[in-house]
Amino acid sequence: MDNDQQPPPAPPEAPDKEKMDQIRRRRLEKLSGVSTPKSTQPTLGSTGIPSSSTTPISSENAEPAVKPKINITNAPTSPVALSSKVSPGTQDAADLPTVRKTPAEAQLKRSRAKSDGQASPRPNPPKKQAPASVDELLEAYENRTLGSIFRITLDPNQTVDSSNHKLIYLPNLRQELEDEQSPILLTKERLDSAILEAASAIPHSKGALDYLIPCWKRVMRTLKGIRGYASGKDAILKEAKRLCMSNCVFAVEMPEFFGREPNSALDTLTPYLLLEPEEERGISPDFLAEMDARFEEDESIKPMLRKAVIGLSQQLATMSMNDNYKPYVHAMKALSQFPKFVSAIAEDPLFQMATHAPGIEKHTILGPFFRISPLQAEVTKEYFAAPKTMDKRKVHTSQEALRLTLQTHQRDLLDIVNHFVRSSPESRNKTLDWFAYIVNSNHKRRALRPNPEELSSDGFLMNVTVVLDGLCEPFMDATFSKVNRIDVDYLRRNPRVEIKDETKLNADESASTEYYETVVPGTSNFISEVFFLTLAAHHYGSEATNSMLKSLDREIKYLTDKAKELEAERPKFASSPFNMARLEEQLRRVNDALEKAMSFKFAVEGVLFDKLMQARSLNFMRVVTVWLLRIATQSDYTPDKTIKLPLPAQQPDAFRFLPEYVLEDIVGNFNFIFRFLPDVMISAVGDEVIALCITFLTNSEYIKNPYLKAKLVSLLFHGTWPVYHRTKGVLGDSLVGTKFANDHLLHALMKFYIEVESTGAHTQFYDKFNIRYEIFQVIKCIWTNTVYQERLTQESKTNTEFFLRFVNLLLNDATYVLDEALTKFPKIHDLQAELRPPNSLTAEQRTAKEEELATAEGQAQSYMQLTNETVSMMKLFTKTLSASFTMPEIVERVAAMVDYTLDTLVGPKSLNLKVDDPKKYQFDPKTLLSEFIEIYLNLGVSESFVEAVAGDGRSYKPENFDRASRILTRHGLRSAEDMAAWEKLKGRFKTAKELEDQNEEDLGDIPDEYLDPIMATLMKDPVILPVSKQIIDRSTIRSHLLSDPHDPFNRSPLKIEDVIENPELKARIVAWRAEMMQKAKAARGDDLMDTTAG
Repeated sequence: MDNDQQPPPAPPEAPDKEKMDQIRRRRLEKLSGVSTPKSTQPTLGSTGIPSSSTTPISSENAEPAVKPKINITNAPTSPVALSSKVSPGTQDAADLPTVRKTPAEAQLKRSRAKSDGQASPRPNPPKKQAPASVDELLEAYENRTLGSIFRITLDPNQTVDSSNHKLIYLPNLRQELEDEQSPILLTKERLDSAILEAASAIPHSKGALDYLIPCWKRVMRTLKGIRGYASGKDAILKEAKRLCMSNCVFAVEMPEFFGREPNSALDTLTPYLLLEPEEERGISPDFLAEMDARFEEDESIKPMLRKAVIGLSQQLATMSMNDNYKPYVHAMKALSQFPKFVSAIAEDPLFQMATHAPGIEKHTILGPFFRISPLQAEVTKEYFAAPKTMDKRKVHTSQEALRLTLQTHQRDLLDIVNHFVRSSPESRNKTLDWFAYIVNSNHKRRALRPNPEELSSDGFLMNVTVVLDGLCEPFMDATFSKVNRIDVDYLRRNPRVEIKDETKLNADESASTEYYETVVPGTSNFISEVFFLTLAAHHYGSEATNSMLKSLDREIKYLTDKAKELEAERPKFASSPFNMARLEEQLRRVNDALEKAMSFKFAVEGVLFDKLMQARSLNFMRVVTVWLLRIATQSDYTPDKTIKLPLPAQQPDAFRFLPEYVLEDIVGNFNFIFRFLPDVMISAVGDEVIALCITFLTNSEYIKNPYLKAKLVSLLFHGTWPVYHRTKGVLGDSLVGTKFANDHLLHALMKFYIEVESTGAHTQFYDKFNIRYEIFQVIKCIWTNTVYQERLTQESKTNTEFFLRFVNLLLNDATYVLDEALTKFPKIHDLQAELRPPNSLTAEQRTAKEEELATAEGQAQSYMQLTNETVSMMKLFTKTLSASFTMPEIVERVAAMVDYTLDTLVGPKSLNLKVDDPKKYQFDPKTLLSEFIEIYLNLGVSESFVEAVAGDGRSYKPENFDRASRILTRHGLRSAEDMAAWEKLKGRFKTAKELEDQNEEDLGDIPDEYLDPIMATLMKDPVILPVSKQIIDRSTIRSHLLSDPHDPFNRSPLKIEDVIENPELKARIVAWRAEMMQKAKAARGDDLMDTTAG
């Protein structure tokens, strides 16, 4: 035979006939079907079709087959009646598919009589030609179909089939059939041997599955092509299907059966799972379905599956979103459709095998799937190359592209995880264990300086958070109907989530440890499990990434400034090539770091500014909010119900011992969305946010951390920022119109305004100004509702001590920020003058002056912003409550503050307030003067205020009031009506001053025992301090206690209620004063008479 007609010879390592016989015998234990040895032949049924349960027959009883001589001329076209013994299940020849016979097939076909083992053929009916039997047609069909499906042949001359597909010649099987004197035909009884020989002939550079999987697909296509009743054809094809799958398993698990050395790269389903199911070698759904059907009975399926999945995971661990990662995800999605597969994967040791946080995303099975993210370094570099020169539109386009890709990937991840938690209790528990391992390994993500080398990546944890949010969606309904399913006792049942080292809302470590050592009986439900896992994932995942944006901004600013500094140094090294090279290298490193930081920031923004993701996160946080309020109030709170405030003094233990991050996650998430994606809040936010803020600002003692309480104020503040057509922001209208807010908000804000005076932190002095600024903004937003003005009046009358403390601190702030702001402008004025050309400053001196000027300008801008807000608050409050601001305890301080400011704005010091571009610092002296004049007018209705202004010996100067009048008139800053009132008020000040001077003269020298030891003024209501026994005026000590709850003489704790009345001294002072005034009056009368007489 010519070489070009021969099929390619089997590789030398393929087993010979003897070796194949040994292998076949070993496989009998593995296959559920039967392999036919040489010494046996199949037992046939009544129709001549081999029975499904063939029993080997000994060679002594077997009758040798005789090769029939078959007439290969065309059969008659007309149908011929079959023998009466033919099974009713057979068909007429005309109804059967046409079988195209080759000459070899015709020569090798056995007669029915011989195949039935009969001594002689049945005689044909007289005068009729012998018909083509059904069995002959099935044998031809079987031979042709199996040859076509497995692309094998027993004919050495046939190298290709009718479709020109290359065929594998099976010499060993042919020899076997010849030795047995059996027909040289492919049969399902011999198919196992045929597949073994054919697969063994595949070059070892390829996997046996390269041959077997296409065979499987051809089997399935042929099976699906059968229509109606198929006689014995379906039995042939089902056996082919069964053997094909079995050999696929052997190819992966026992490649030595095919004479192959184990090869991990080839002996696995992994590369075939990565192909599209429609591709010839791709794993199709019906292949997986067959694996699933045989999963229980065939113990080899499980290791085959696990090996494939581990291969997918390990390969994906080396990839990024820039690579072709989608086939891996699609493969896992396809596998996860089968619960048995999912359980097997989850039970594999590699499902959770990692020794540290970074290893989770590379060495566990699901880790690499969650690792794919736009935040991978290579991806950020690809999408945001040359970030310093990218325009905003291109940045936005790249971010949107990243978001769309990530959304698709996260949906796929959620789909996979959903199958893992729903397939079986075992897979659910393993999956929850895996998520718990992630959050528990990343506690240090919230450290002040986290080390990325010891933690999971941002992209990985963001994907974890989003997927867990998705698992929570079934119980995140708008009516909060399933919140009661969240069991707070989960944390006391040896929970998966570790909270031992977490700061608690209002408990120390020892109390917390004791509380959680008591295990509560019972089993936690899935909702509770996933709820607490998701809370922790937000804390260590998305919230940590949110806060990282600020650090990135600081890092970028630092690197930008550093690059500028280095560029400025360039002229110094122009003459030194060595130093210039060092400078260039340093500058290159700084610019590389800057570009990396900018690229990463753009990518982080692209991920975090995903509205769909943040909307789902927001819905989860709304559930957390309602749940937390239920725990704190011990009620079934929902947003349509009202919380009764204040809460009981005894706090529920379940609330006190909760991790602090429960509340921190809520306010952090809401604040982030308010700030960057407020339109997401418009459609999602409810009254529960307002209830949360007001409840815990009113009962601030429920929360230990002052900064966490301050974030509640920030939440309200950000909620009042204008958004689109909403001038009062997302929350403003609700704050103005909601009854719960009307009843409690103002008091809550005033209460916290007082509390932040002392936070316990070393930065408390400066922290309080930022917090109070936000409080002012919220109050300005709600002040349009007169209900709040009435509430303030009520506070001043029914809760006077509380109100006075608030006003006192307001005055303290106003005095301090005004003084700090206005004293910065003279310094700015001088520095600007020194820097204005021409000047004789050296380069170093100029740089130092410029830095000093920049510092002063930054401080002035901050202080002026606070000044403007404080003055604005005083305008609002003094207009509504002038009497409250003129109480004896504070009226002198109010007068001193406004007099000092007026002197600064219009007195001799005002010349130094002139600076270049004052609007740059939000400094408008004329507007500020006008506002202070309004405060004067608001308070001028009180005679005690007029007297206090006139009695201000330090800053009351009549010429300042006259100068203010000229400025107001010149620039038209006040209405004519206001100017008339102002002039009248000036006259009252002058009269009061004259009277004050006269009284001082009349009293003369005041005895020391009548003088206030702090103010050095005549006491009106002397009291004795209980510990130090010092005598002081009641108004003085009351004013002192507004800012400091200690005895000013020995620092012992003191309350105004503790002071001791001193009626005897008070009576003596009153009598002495009356006596001195009477004497003075008499003296003035005598002088008048003497003058008249003269």
